[in-house]
Amino acid sequence: MSDADRGDKGGDSMSLFDRFADRASHVVSRAPFFAFCVLLVIVWLPSYFAFGSVDTWQLIINTITTIVTFLLVALLQNSQTRADQAVQQKLNAIADGLADLMAAHKSAGGKDLSGDIKELRDAVGLEERESA
Repeated sequence: MSDADRGDKGGDSMSLFDRFADRASHVVSRAPFFAFCVLLVIVWLPSYFAFGSVDTWQLIINTITTIVTFLLVALLQNSQTRADQAVQQKLNAIADGLADLMAAHKSAGGKDLSGDIKELRDAVGLEERESA
């Protein structure tokens, strides 16, 4: 998902960590990264049988995979949170536009839609004239 798709104002507005997390998310969510992981397991598997049941070897492998998993979860959660915030901002903009349209309809002599406007705002969690 590009910066524009998420509603970001460009790479300069994102922190260094956010840009790194965005790039890491892009890399690890692609098929080549998955293929690399499968290849890594295929290469590792014979070494397990070559060394046998060496506790140190297992500890090293388990520690490395745990650390990599932990870091990837943190990076991907950062990217997901920013994407969720961008979607919420877009929903707020849509709801606000609809609310304005309903208010204009009411002022033009249409039926009173104030209950519908409140329901719309409540449905998407729109705060009064959010300053985003």
